Amino acid sequence: MSRSAAEVLEDARQLPPGEVNWLIENLLQDGDGGTEEEIEAAWDGEIKRRLDEIDSGAVELIPGEQVRAEMIASLSPQARTRLRV
Repeated sequence: MSRSAAEVLEDARQLPPGEVNWLIENLLQDGDGGTEEEIEAAWDGEIKRRLDEIDSGAVELIPGEQVRAEMIASLSPQARTRLRV
């Protein structure tokens, strides 16, 4: 009988941090279906598309301070306390 994803996750939570990072990186690489070169090319295309949208005025940029304030406002009081914001 195979183990459930929840069981595997529970085991993964017991790993040392360095091994957790290794596991995450490998799971992400295995799941994307592309080679490193294909992934780089896709990101290059995405970056170009986004820069073109900015240059053409098709998108509106939001100041970082505003984004941060909106993110903090959306946090629960407990999360704000934990993050000290």
